[in-house]
Amino acid sequence: MKIQVVIPSYKPGRSLERLCDKLSEQTVKPDSIHIVNTEERYWPGELKTRFRPIKVTHISREDFDHGGTRRFAAAVTDADILVCMTQDAMPADPWLIENLVAPFRQDPAIGVTFARQLPRKESGILEKMYRDFNYPSQSYVRDKGDLKKYGIKTFFCSDVCAAYRMDAYRKAGGFPAKAIFNEDMILCSLMLNNGAKVRYCSNARVIHSHDYTCRQQFHRSFDLGVSHAQFPEVFSRVSSEAEGISMVKRNTKALLGSGKIRPAAMLWITSAARYAGYRLGKSYHCLPSSWVLRLTMNPEYWKRGHTTD
Repeated sequence: MKIQVVIPSYKPGRSLERLCDKLSEQTVKPDSIHIVNTEERYWPGELKTRFRPIKVTHISREDFDHGGTRRFAAAVTDADILVCMTQDAMPADPWLIENLVAPFRQDPAIGVTFARQLPRKESGILEKMYRDFNYPSQSYVRDKGDLKKYGIKTFFCSDVCAAYRMDAYRKAGGFPAKAIFNEDMILCSLMLNNGAKVRYCSNARVIHSHDYTCRQQFHRSFDLGVSHAQFPEVFSRVSSEAEGISMVKRNTKALLGSGKIRPAAMLWITSAARYAGYRLGKSYHCLPSSWVLRLTMNPEYWKRGHTTD
């Protein structure tokens, strides 16, 4: 199987070089890396890494789109397996790629796999609990028959680090050409509808986490709500609120049980910010365009002509 890694980048620094070096140390090495960089003026010049070959494509900020940029990269690949990563996801060990692609050899029905995300050591307790909730230690396989049991978690997937079998990818139609957020789950849902399976690989591990402020959580959740509103064929049949409530209940119980009162209070404050952002995002079409530009985390998406009309 020919494997290519695709990494969208913006203002890349030493972390991108370290990521490429880590990929050169894998037990199963990718055949190539394609970096799609936003804004050539931010490119550091020579990429000082041991990995070869690397292809770099520069695009403008106006052309970047969560779905469209990855769709472009997938359209020009000749690989059998496309591994999508972000520039801030770091392989936790040399077996990441090996463990991520192994399920494709074991089961031809597997269309997509995704990795476990481990928090950085300096991450706060809430971020660590969030990663543990969404990326548990137990692997699993799901298909469209699991929708009634697992709801939105049936097609949960994250292209912070995910691998796609390209024949199943093409059969599903690929990443959406325009998506402000959630392009990975949208594609995963389409693949499952076509009979493919998704496998969560807990033994394929990357270091990746963000300690967002309440304000950042609000803006991020606004874009999440927008994506749910724009793709009702994917998200209207499941409740994402129920999953969020489940996480808040579980983490509150764990925090209060260990006497962590302040983190428990902060959990509820950030959860309220996330829920408010999400609900506003789902109703974005009812809001003035000026409001949307203030509420979004991605104003460039709207400036490209994705209006609220």
